[in-house]
Amino acid sequence: MRKLLILLCLLLLVVIGAGCQDLGFSSPPQIFVGGLNSLTPDRYPSYSSDGRYLAFASDRNQQRDIFLYDLQQKQLINLPNLNRFDSSQDQPALSGDGRFLAYISNERGKSDILVYDRQQERSQLLTADIRGSVRQPTITGDGRYVAYETSNLGQWHIALIDRGAKFANPNN
Repeated sequence: MRKLLILLCLLLLVVIGAGCQDLGFSSPPQIFVGGLNSLTPDRYPSYSSDGRYLAFASDRNQQRDIFLYDLQQKQLINLPNLNRFDSSQDQPALSGDGRFLAYISNERGKSDILVYDRQQERSQLLTADIRGSVRQPTITGDGRYVAYETSNLGQWHIALIDRGAKFANPNN
């Protein structure tokens, strides 16, 4: 028993001494400063599939707004007409190249799902006829399909919306 205990202690020392990289972890978590993080809560991070953009929600403007960070340029990207002074925007989800951004907004006095198009600089309301609450939107890589949770039928269910081929992001 004593030999087993000594062996376990030695193994523990080797593991601790080896560090994270020898155990298969690529690097410790990075917390960026200067643009990405703030002194207020920053939540709901969402990467574009190409890894260039990171969308997130933050209270840095005294209300919940959505921000887009360009990881190559290391700066925040302006999102004209997305955030509103009289409502909060939350729970962003990015399409593959970051053109489309699905999110929650309470600008109509209840939670709604919208999709913001960075090229058109405007949002499309998707849940105008939903009476219950909505949350956790996700969007396909091309921006055509949006899925989200809804309590429209009295309990939480998954809803799907096909925005149509005209909203799909072309590969150019």
